[in-house]
Amino acid sequence: MSTQPTEPFEHDRFSSSETEAAGPVPSATPGGIREVFVLALPVILTQISVTAMQTVDSAFVGSLGATELASVGFGGVWVWTAICFFIGLTSAVQTFVAQHHGAGQVETCGDWSWQGIYAAVPLAGLMALVLFLGVAPLMELLRPSDAMKPMVVDYVSARSLGAMGLTVAVALSSFFRGFGDTRTPLYATLVANGVNAVLDYGLIFGELGLPELGVMGAGLATSVAEWVYAGVLLFAFWRPPIRERFRTELVRPDRVRIRRILRTGLPIGGQWWLEMTSFAAFSTLVARLGDTSMAASQAFVVLLSMSFMQAIGISMAVSTLVGQYIGSEDDAYVERSFRSGLGLVTILAGSVALLFALIPGLLLGIFTRDPEVLAIGRPLLVVGALFQLFDAYAIVADGALRGAGDTRWPFWIRFALSWGVFLPLAYLLGFAMEGGLTWAWSGGLVYIALLAGTLVWRFRSGAWKEIEI
Repeated sequence: MSTQPTEPFEHDRFSSSETEAAGPVPSATPGGIREVFVLALPVILTQISVTAMQTVDSAFVGSLGATELASVGFGGVWVWTAICFFIGLTSAVQTFVAQHHGAGQVETCGDWSWQGIYAAVPLAGLMALVLFLGVAPLMELLRPSDAMKPMVVDYVSARSLGAMGLTVAVALSSFFRGFGDTRTPLYATLVANGVNAVLDYGLIFGELGLPELGVMGAGLATSVAEWVYAGVLLFAFWRPPIRERFRTELVRPDRVRIRRILRTGLPIGGQWWLEMTSFAAFSTLVARLGDTSMAASQAFVVLLSMSFMQAIGISMAVSTLVGQYIGSEDDAYVERSFRSGLGLVTILAGSVALLFALIPGLLLGIFTRDPEVLAIGRPLLVVGALFQLFDAYAIVADGALRGAGDTRWPFWIRFALSWGVFLPLAYLLGFAMEGGLTWAWSGGLVYIALLAGTLVWRFRSGAWKEIEI
């Protein structure tokens, strides 16, 4: 790749009339905390918006009862397990766009985005069809409580309708973030979040002239919002300034480029799927502890996303900078971007840990007033304070490795730890030794600490310098 200036956005910056892309400012130290933060802030706000969508769903449904909240949590885990592979696959678009943009090859960025869509969206549609038709027999196999089972089927069936839209949206978001425009995905998620909130209110409770569908209404609202998310991004993708600069007009499938995306993206999708299947298996065990335990676990997971989503925002910024600086052959700035990301995420995750320790009852009260759920949930937040800190480190390290194209090694380490440590240890502590939900999640804490340490070590080893995509 050709060598470019050390600040990869500067040579290809748009004027404010051409794009909303933020990008690192020229005065920022390359790879420094300011540069990472400027790029990450809109992504963090985007992820908070995504979290708000999940929080609104859970808060509305939680007002119906613990069983309804448990059903949305359990069903949501299996929906994400089914489609996360394709979401991870399309996220590889960001790596290709970032590295080609950093190398000055901006005219290829639109093509790479289309090839990512061709590689993943048809398969995501097929999986959505399988999920829609197969959710009822799947629930017979997994055996949640009799009260939960029909609600889970309704919710999963409704959510499967949005799978293709979400996959398209992730591919297009990856395109924009790859060249440093983190604002456009933010605006798209804000629109989608507004649609979701209005439809949640209408479809769950039968307001605004809409039918009262309960849990199914929550699923339908989210699916519609996912298609709106994709539509807004597609409109931005085809805007004349973007189309002319990045050649985003519709192109034919290119087998060579699709194979290259698959080579980088399949390990990403694979690691997400393997990790999610282990978590889905864990959630199935938790569901057998009872509806109150599943409801407490769902509230806990949503609260964890307070840190998780912020870490993803920083991870995506680090991934973009790593890809751009590798494209411009500035390895020192690659490493500095990684260190800056770890510093930022420590501050954010540390703040969330304080909230978990100081106001656990208030946080859990967002989702439920059930005294049993609250009693089970409070000690979980002690575990969560540490869990989300290690999880944040793992997410940032994973983003840095993805930006460098180092995706196969993380796939194998996640597979080994999720199935070799997380599930066996969670089962031993929580079920075999009858420690209950808190001890089961403590097994997850050990797993995430090992994963974070291993991924950070991998990036610092410099193995990414030998990776070519």
